[in-house]
Amino acid sequence: MSTADYSAAIDDSIRYLKSEAALRSSVADTYWPKWHSPWWHITLLHEMGLAEQIPQTAVAQLVQQLQARPLTIFPIHFKDVPPGVDASCSHCHCALGNIYQALAAAGVDVDGQLPWIRQWFLRYQLPDGGMNCDELAYVQQPPPSSMVGAIAPLEAVLLHTKRTFTPEELEFLERGAQCLLERHLNRATANPHNAEEKTSALLWPQLCFPRFYLYDILRGLNFVLQWSALRNQPIARACIDEVVRDLSSRADDGQMRIGRQSYAGICTRLQTESGDWQHRQPATLFPLLQQVSRIGAVSPFLTAKWQEAQALIGALEQRGLLF
Repeated sequence: MSTADYSAAIDDSIRYLKSEAALRSSVADTYWPKWHSPWWHITLLHEMGLAEQIPQTAVAQLVQQLQARPLTIFPIHFKDVPPGVDASCSHCHCALGNIYQALAAAGVDVDGQLPWIRQWFLRYQLPDGGMNCDELAYVQQPPPSSMVGAIAPLEAVLLHTKRTFTPEELEFLERGAQCLLERHLNRATANPHNAEEKTSALLWPQLCFPRFYLYDILRGLNFVLQWSALRNQPIARACIDEVVRDLSSRADDGQMRIGRQSYAGICTRLQTESGDWQHRQPATLFPLLQQVSRIGAVSPFLTAKWQEAQALIGALEQRGLLF
């Protein structure tokens, strides 16, 4: 199976992104609602490797709306929110990490047009190298990080820096990679302030596509291997062996299959005809999202990521970077 098998649904998403409905949705809010809105069509096409097919009108509109955001910080305290600004207007780390990657792949100079996003990543990294999209984490001691909150920003900085890394970026990547490796890519934080992650971690071996903002063990493995290869940094084999064995057992025929759906059980914010936003409303899907995320189906996209990981492991072994 390849992208050609989804051609009708891809065309449907592209038509939507060119439509007046998509324009109105971006103007109303860049991120909401889930899932049938420009943000999610754009990020899905990016994850499928089709960023060049995303209509530039939709890309430009999203950039324009992000530039107009009243909050370009992650508000930890009430005093961080300017008077008259809705705190819900702020994005979170995982969302920005994903949209940064999609926009960059679509040809946007993200650092030039939205410089606050990269600054955001560096600013909100926690002492253990992770991040957390729950503002309460930043006032707890010790502050608990989240794999979900960290993975997309780490990917964004590692894979979309087309110049020499700054010392701050190198430290950001080093600390993030070590955070994942210390947890062997599949273990929840031991911090009692993030007990919720213990439940989340049970799902990490079940791969999903699209990932959007979610974490799974293949996504974590790809990141640390790419970091090692790009930065010439050694990795202890013991930190990745468990997930490599797990993934190998899941792909005994070389094919990776969908284990869970990123949208399952998720509600959304939805704008009413009067313009008010209601919380915890039923989310809407769209054909491409449903077609690429059927549980149990072979995913050409996850399979390609697994093949990439295997190739990187071989290359790192040859370079003596796995010990």
